[in-house]
Amino acid sequence: MNGENASSAETGTIDLNGVKSSSSTAVDLTDQIHQLPCCIKYTGPSPVSHYFKPKSTGVEVDGLSVKEAHFRGRKLQGTTFSLPDGYSGFVIGRKKAAKRKASDSNGGMTASWQTNAKFQNITLWNHDNLPSKEDAFLRAFHWFDVAKALHKPVTVDDMESASNPGATPTD
Repeated sequence: MNGENASSAETGTIDLNGVKSSSSTAVDLTDQIHQLPCCIKYTGPSPVSHYFKPKSTGVEVDGLSVKEAHFRGRKLQGTTFSLPDGYSGFVIGRKKAAKRKASDSNGGMTASWQTNAKFQNITLWNHDNLPSKEDAFLRAFHWFDVAKALHKPVTVDDMESASNPGATPTD
């Protein structure tokens, strides 16, 4: 392939340095992030908080507290869940384009991103069913545990127990 049909990959950096400091310029949007079951083809300001007013129902399903709201005349049922320990959510925005260093192989421009906001929980909404731990969005968080297990260093004891499954460790 001579590059005729090759897609060009864009590289870039994301600046998360200001997020961890107490003087962070990133806005905290905890309790304000919503995953809606729809696509809205609009980008720009909107007074969402004036008409989107979730309320608690007092119902609990799978240990999840259910909320209710209406969007464009349709009833939504949702739940707010925290991101796993050690994880944070970020809203990022593009910085002004920065020139690449002469040592970069591709030359040209590189994308640079900055943190505009952070959050620690998300409210997941469904149209026609109650939220549950079996929702695809929530199940995706199980992959964090899988990734942790895959990348966990293997110890000598782990290797010995795998090679001798019936053996008991000795002191």
